[in-house]
Amino acid sequence: MTVVAPDREQSATSHSLTLHHPLRPVRRGERRWQVDGTPTDCAMLAIEALMPERPDFVLSGINHGGNMGEDVLYSGTVAAAMEGLSLGVPAIALSFAGGDLRADVTMLDALIEPLTALLRHLTALDVPTGTLLNVNIPPRTAGTVQGARLTRLGKRVYSNSLARMQDPWGRPIYWIGGGSAAWDGGPDSDFRAVQDGYISVTPLHLDLTHHAMLDAAHTWWREP
Repeated sequence: MTVVAPDREQSATSHSLTLHHPLRPVRRGERRWQVDGTPTDCAMLAIEALMPERPDFVLSGINHGGNMGEDVLYSGTVAAAMEGLSLGVPAIALSFAGGDLRADVTMLDALIEPLTALLRHLTALDVPTGTLLNVNIPPRTAGTVQGARLTRLGKRVYSNSLARMQDPWGRPIYWIGGGSAAWDGGPDSDFRAVQDGYISVTPLHLDLTHHAMLDAAHTWWREP
């Protein structure tokens, strides 16, 4: 296994690439690299430059904090898996939906055994080409992990997530984050599985085309 990771916190960087300055990979050990860039940069560098051969899989994470619902659009963890997929490598994104793994190493130690078994299973599946698996592991507060569920994305509704403040000179500034969030979705949604103590496995793909709308174009579309 080769590890290529950002050198700092990269939450909510989505699928951004570093285009305005060169990247400087720093070797931190055998097949271990630190990169002054985004998770997407790391996936690209690993596959195209740092590894002696193309990998069988891209495993992105494990992230501290869930990546469910619309969070997948912001997530650097999911984006790195998507970059692997776009470069032709099967990919899995992994997130721990509770607690800060950086602050409590014992939580990460407790995940090693179930994650190892899960990854053996997932990497043996005949996943359709062009699809990545987005995995969210429930927190300890959900109790013992009950198993894994195949899920669809839920919906997260944010409230009061933009705070207006003033800098020391009285000029307006804005802080994104905080507020509250409410989840919505059926029993087959990702957040519901995690809430019930199950590992959520959601298949995602890069094609954002609304195919049902295309199929129903005769009901709404006319040539300009």
